[in-house]
Amino acid sequence: MKMGKRDFNKKYRNYHQARWDEPIIFELTQPGERGILLPEAEPEVEAAGLPELGAMVRKNAPKLPEMSQMRVLKHYMHLSQENIGADETVDIGQGTCTMKYNPKINDRMAGLPGFADIHPRQSESTVQGALELMYQTEQMLKSISGMDRFCMHPGGGAQAVLTIATVVRDWVDAQGLTDKKDEIITTIFSHPANPACAAVKGFKLITIYPDKNGRPDLEAMKAAVNERTAAVFITNPEDIGIYNSDIKEFTKLVHDAGGLCSYDQANANALLGITRAREADFDLCFFNIHKTFASPHGCGGPGCGVMGVREHLVKYLPAPLVGYDEKKDRYFLDYDSPSKTTRIKDFYGVLPAIVRGYSWMRNLGPDWLREVSRVAVLNNNYVFKKIMAMRGVGAPYAEGEFRMEQVRYSLQKLKEETGIGVAEFINRMFDYGMHLWSSHEPWIVPEPFTVEPTESYSKAELDEYLAVLEKVIDECYKTPDVVRHAPERAAIHHTDHDIQDDLKRAAITWRAYNKKYTGYFEPKA
Repeated sequence: MKMGKRDFNKKYRNYHQARWDEPIIFELTQPGERGILLPEAEPEVEAAGLPELGAMVRKNAPKLPEMSQMRVLKHYMHLSQENIGADETVDIGQGTCTMKYNPKINDRMAGLPGFADIHPRQSESTVQGALELMYQTEQMLKSISGMDRFCMHPGGGAQAVLTIATVVRDWVDAQGLTDKKDEIITTIFSHPANPACAAVKGFKLITIYPDKNGRPDLEAMKAAVNERTAAVFITNPEDIGIYNSDIKEFTKLVHDAGGLCSYDQANANALLGITRAREADFDLCFFNIHKTFASPHGCGGPGCGVMGVREHLVKYLPAPLVGYDEKKDRYFLDYDSPSKTTRIKDFYGVLPAIVRGYSWMRNLGPDWLREVSRVAVLNNNYVFKKIMAMRGVGAPYAEGEFRMEQVRYSLQKLKEETGIGVAEFINRMFDYGMHLWSSHEPWIVPEPFTVEPTESYSKAELDEYLAVLEKVIDECYKTPDVVRHAPERAAIHHTDHDIQDDLKRAAITWRAYNKKYTGYFEPKA
């Protein structure tokens, strides 16, 4: 095929993603094919038998896919080519998810045998290195936040919020205030896990909406706080990227009413080395190691939400915590807590994510952690100025003000003028190898999309992303049918999401699929 001459004045690139129509691996099975041949048992082993394991030995072989090694490799290579991710594209359109470059040396660290091959049931004496790393990670997080202890159990941000809600519940109950402090206040632009987890722990919810400047309404907050307030769960800056400079008034109101203050810092990319939860008078906070601290994002890799508290709440943290005995110069798992029966996640957290976060922080140090936030804010405001000059785009609230690490934009004007909304716009972005995220529900901002550049991307990459945005906007006005029928060059066209809501059709495992659609029932082991 003859290749056209590339136009180097064009900032976006021609793109076409591989589309393999790839079956799932069980459908590729070929009876008799083998990827590896396992050695036969030695005669002595055969003679000895396995009497003590008799109850554990299968009566029937599991119905596993039978494939050669080469075909297995091709299968997973095909799947990888149908993905879009931070290692392949300018992934700033993932919204509040803080997609950034993950240094590959950190993956190597997490893959070291001393971390990757250990078992959580091992003796403490054999995992001193892993315990020391978790302990040292906690010390850095304490310095960054001002909190006194951290629990690293949660497997992600929502689980960290659930841990916070559990601590608040236990604290309320321990004070004998179960029937008197039953309300938690949050804000509409805080992460949705905050009201969800508060409700799971039995609290009533009060939601604060923004004032005309996009900040949580202080007067509404004053009206909401009362003697029944157990806590406030708040994000700052919220998901629209506007910093609430009145935050200490919020925490003072709640403390004066005898409640606790929780700071959702799942995304702290604008604040490292600049502000701390302690100075804003928060009692609890959490970070996502898999966002701010550069481990792969939770949807694309293991997550870890580290949750910290001030001294008066340490006794309510789930056990065990990691401790250090100076006299014996050893690290240990500390189960000595009134909450030692509380469990948020099995064992001690997602160690590979913690290793990556530790490596990232140690490599940067305090000064360069601060520089991460400075560059992230700079990148965001560069993109903000460029996007706001594009046709059909707006950003509500705080007119004329800079934003922090992200901005929630609106395509409402574009939809009014072209009939094309953000859902169709996103599909066309895929045709250029880019991604755009809309927003958490509910859509308080009409036809929203959120962009967070982070510190990872160069000006050239930001300009490439902006050029794609501008190109798709131009298409919305000039060739709207092209946008309506997108994506055409991506791996997947329009997908059918209805099956996710139909439990009679859903099948989340191959065994369940076989039962529902093929009539095959795998024999019991």
